[in-house]
Amino acid sequence: MEHKLDLIALLDYIDPAFLSYQEWVNVGMALKYEGYTASDWDDWSKRDGGRYHPGECFKKWTSFEGTANPVTGATITQMAKDNGWMPRSADREDRELSWDDEISGGDYVVVDRNWIEGKEIHEPAAWNPVQQLTTYLETLFESSEQVGYVVDTWQNDEGKYLPTKGAWDRTAGELIQLLNQCDGDIGSVLGDYDPAAGAWIRFNPLDGKGVKNENVSEFRYALVESDTMDIEKQNAIMRELELPIAVMVYSGGKSLHAIVRVEAANYDEYRKRVDYLYNVCKKNGLNIDNQNRNPSRLSRMPGIERNGKKQFIVDTNIGKTSWAEWHEWIEGINDDLPDPESLTDFWDNMPTLAPSLIEGVLRQGHKMLMAGPSKAGKSFALIELCIAIAEGSKWLGWQCTQGKVLYVNLELDRASALHRFKDVYQALGLPPQNIGNIDIWNLRGKTVPMDKLAPKLIRRSAKKGYIAVIIDPIYKVLTGDENSADQMAHFTNQFDKVATELGASVIYCHHHSKGSQGNKKSMDRASGSGVFARDPDALIDLVELDVTEALLKQEENKAICAMYKQLFQQHNPAYLQEHVSQDDELSAKTMEDHAKRAMPQVMTNIMPTIEQVLKAVKGRSAWRVEGTLREYAKFEPVNMWFQYPIHKVDDVGSLKDIDPEGESSTPPWQKATNKRKDRAKQERRSKAEEFEEVVNNCNFGEPPTVLDVIAWYSSTGKEVAERTVRDWVKKYGYEIDRSIGFRIVKKEDKEDE
Repeated sequence: MEHKLDLIALLDYIDPAFLSYQEWVNVGMALKYEGYTASDWDDWSKRDGGRYHPGECFKKWTSFEGTANPVTGATITQMAKDNGWMPRSADREDRELSWDDEISGGDYVVVDRNWIEGKEIHEPAAWNPVQQLTTYLETLFESSEQVGYVVDTWQNDEGKYLPTKGAWDRTAGELIQLLNQCDGDIGSVLGDYDPAAGAWIRFNPLDGKGVKNENVSEFRYALVESDTMDIEKQNAIMRELELPIAVMVYSGGKSLHAIVRVEAANYDEYRKRVDYLYNVCKKNGLNIDNQNRNPSRLSRMPGIERNGKKQFIVDTNIGKTSWAEWHEWIEGINDDLPDPESLTDFWDNMPTLAPSLIEGVLRQGHKMLMAGPSKAGKSFALIELCIAIAEGSKWLGWQCTQGKVLYVNLELDRASALHRFKDVYQALGLPPQNIGNIDIWNLRGKTVPMDKLAPKLIRRSAKKGYIAVIIDPIYKVLTGDENSADQMAHFTNQFDKVATELGASVIYCHHHSKGSQGNKKSMDRASGSGVFARDPDALIDLVELDVTEALLKQEENKAICAMYKQLFQQHNPAYLQEHVSQDDELSAKTMEDHAKRAMPQVMTNIMPTIEQVLKAVKGRSAWRVEGTLREYAKFEPVNMWFQYPIHKVDDVGSLKDIDPEGESSTPPWQKATNKRKDRAKQERRSKAEEFEEVVNNCNFGEPPTVLDVIAWYSSTGKEVAERTVRDWVKKYGYEIDRSIGFRIVKKEDKEDE
């Protein structure tokens, strides 16, 4: 039965000493359900020397009867996974990543087992048991820490010597003091041991209350032991791996006991680090005994003789000095980084550059960040980019390469996202000829941090042929503190993984920091660490322009002219061609006069249309696109209008001389004052023009009296006092001429006479 071998192998990852009683029973039930024998369960259970009782497994085995909800081999599989087992896959490169696979490089292989040479060990020239044990205690323990050791044994049915729980009531300092006073008689300190069995010691300090895992006070060391290969080979591999070994002890038998620094903060971290340690050792040819995972595990005591062989310290402080140093080294040596290359090898045969995705801005397989404030329409701009790539059209004036694109929607509900794409297509006036090139992954409410999303994204996209992946917005998948450079470097590295694995450009957007952005460089506007701006190959930044009243009036005039031209094209194109000049098309008033003559029927109800056009103009916002590029020369700023739901490039230069908000040297309070003054001037000008019109027309073209002016205003429903009229006369450059009957005349007219 092939599956039997598989489950027996999995039991190597499950230490019965770590399990509760029910978990231990579940293993037995699972083995029976899958067709194994009671002997298989019994052999495995013997690993828990403290709780194992001969014959108990066979008694319980007979009580495991069929049930509607049996415990199956899946229980053992899950336990093994929880303890570091991973399904073996010789053809890992040929399979797709699973849903929850982490993307990481390196197999942690340091040792070439085919070429490793054994390294001999040497018994001490002068045998000093007290010195051996004292060195061990001084190396591993603080003087105040409790030490567990065993000198008493018992024999099982097979005649094998097994340790008892032993003692744990004395500190390292006490033991060292007594050893130094014992005149070489270790037995007088620890108790006499059986020379056929030897003695053991626990390598982690205890709390003085017992010898179980919960009694370990510091998770400082782990035991690495292999008894299935030559001693010399074990010694060589451990040293080649630079394991941070505090003490290496020869067991007096078939193995070396390496006490390795793992320096874990707690039991959970200890398990993870030991799993990592054992995994590295196994990959480098060291066949680890998995029973040694236990932090309260016993190891062979140095300074003891067993069956005529000495248990002695081979060496101390081998390899790296700490777990952190070793972990960094083992990760670095397996970083999968390429070797340095000589420029001379490629000078005449340069590699081909990646093709462009956005001409003059971004290459395929590279990264781009779009940054801007919340009202810039960044999401719409990215949807426009999706469409431009799908259709092979322009985006903000730049030509895009046609291909498939994935839009990762993290913010909008599914219906809103789909409607937006259709709305933008229609506003752009593009026929949806290649909508099959656009895939949308709607993840609102289902997002995970980017380091977990990346492998899922890669798995689903690996065979789709995307040339671009757009992620909108990244705050939904942000991990860590956005102001921390190292945390954000880890975060942005996930985009590298996606780009590298898929060969696609990764494009994402981020928001500006708070406050005015006009006086900042484009690289400094994105919120958080500068990593955001410096990591991508292209940074596209949007900053709002401070639109003036004059420009807004100009845009309103252009919009009204365009509206009239469109009406002419619909209702009277011949008149437009014969009577409307190019200069006429630039004046809203002139176009209105033409329309009244040529399209009176349209003009009867034109006001709602005009109001709609003006409302659309007032709803516009103006933006400047600046950028920082790694692969291309810096481009000239692109000015554009955002008129929901699309952006339109300012081709005529209306926005060229407009300052971004916050860039002008005029403070905000001064701007407000100037606006009020401008408005007041305009109001005064319009009142002066109104008074001039009244004076010229209220008396059939002849100079009027004050009463004539009052009567005129009264006929329009506006009551004006005589004193007010006399004030206007002075204010607007008139006077009352008594020589012609107290009539109102302009001062300059009288002077001409």
